[in-house]
Amino acid sequence: MTRWWRERTLHARLSLLVAGAVAAAVLLVSAGAWFLVREIQQDKITAELASDAGTIAANPAYWLAAEGSRTGYGDDLGSGPAPHGKELGPCWQILDTTGSVVGGTATPLPVTTAATEVAAGTQRESVQEEVTLGHGDYLMLTMPIKGGGAVQVAVDRYPDDRLLTMFAVLLAVGCAAGIGGAALLGRTVSRAGLAPVDRLTEAVEDVAVTMDLTRPIDVAGKDEVARLGRSVNAMLSALDASRRAQRALVEDAGHEMRTPLTSIRTNVELLLSVERRPELAHRLTPEDRANLLEDLDAQVRELATLTTELVELSREEGSREAVEQVDLAEIVTAAINRVQLRAPELTFTTDLRPVTVLGRPGELERMAVNILDNAAKWSPPAGTVTIRLTPDGPGLCRLTVTDTGPGISPEDLPHVFDRFYRAAAARSMPGSGLGLAIVAQTAAQHGGSATAAPHTPHGTEITVRLPGTPS
Repeated sequence: MTRWWRERTLHARLSLLVAGAVAAAVLLVSAGAWFLVREIQQDKITAELASDAGTIAANPAYWLAAEGSRTGYGDDLGSGPAPHGKELGPCWQILDTTGSVVGGTATPLPVTTAATEVAAGTQRESVQEEVTLGHGDYLMLTMPIKGGGAVQVAVDRYPDDRLLTMFAVLLAVGCAAGIGGAALLGRTVSRAGLAPVDRLTEAVEDVAVTMDLTRPIDVAGKDEVARLGRSVNAMLSALDASRRAQRALVEDAGHEMRTPLTSIRTNVELLLSVERRPELAHRLTPEDRANLLEDLDAQVRELATLTTELVELSREEGSREAVEQVDLAEIVTAAINRVQLRAPELTFTTDLRPVTVLGRPGELERMAVNILDNAAKWSPPAGTVTIRLTPDGPGLCRLTVTDTGPGISPEDLPHVFDRFYRAAAARSMPGSGLGLAIVAQTAAQHGGSATAAPHTPHGTEITVRLPGTPS
């Protein structure tokens, strides 16, 4: 049943739910009405029997004189009970203390054991029983008479049962009509209620076919469907921004890779041509060959660095390392040791306070190495790079790296963290323009920020703020 339900469309399920709810309500109300009418009729019959029996029990001699004794009652009606409609009103008879019938209407009533006990006085309360007379069902009440004996009064159940049956048939017809109308109503309600969902589905399917993320979906109202539409528009905007960023990254990466690849290809072709034509070997001196090989090595290193940085920028969330509590001072110290090997002529001055941050150790070390590499690249020979790590207010820490280089020009300062951005003064130097972009991205992924500012009297200061507490 669960599998069958899940295979139904949302229209069908909503229609069935509406029809089922209305059907349950109609059936419940109809059953309640029928039982209520039956109880009312039962109380009415019981009250009438008690009233008639009480009237006869108050003056039995009068009723016996008016009706006559039972002797000869069968001359007109035969020995069996009177058929429906032969007598009007209830049937009654009077019993003496032995349970014998003294008199009553033409239709004899059965003298049951309970009736005998009431007549004899052993049962002081009235007794109500259901009895069968001929082909009819009767409700009989036996009431004691003061001084001994009892009165039996019975009424035919057929008219009341027939009325209840007709009422039940009418309720059944009404229920069938109500359930059918509920089914039609449910179908109409499902179509009207799901019309916005259908339009939203068509719009999303159109976007999936055309791949046009710039065209938003029309949204009207403030209901749940409108909220879903706005969420879809926000998702489309995010996808469009991501696709634009990815396209820009690919285009910029292709542009940046073209220069080292062209240089590598040119140098390789030159070396191959000399190897293929030994008679031209004299044109390429050993010094020129060594320069070509060094240039190839530099270009390959630059290409490898660019590839590593591109992978770092495009890394998916699922492929990143786990988050853990780390001491940022230890990570910065490890980064300083790595950069010192590449720039042994520089002096690195440190002031590192132990600070605990929640982050990814490898990415944080890569961020610190990129900042230090940038400072080392711009610092003059025998220059000084100053690194400070201190608390920065409640729940924050600040890492600053200051070099003694020429500094960043004001027009380049807003773009130092952009991907592939290289200032005019940096285009003659090795680098891809991705180092500080990775710094900004890593800081943002760890809930922080990165800024650059000129340092007085000269140089540049890179500052990274991260959530952290003194350890």
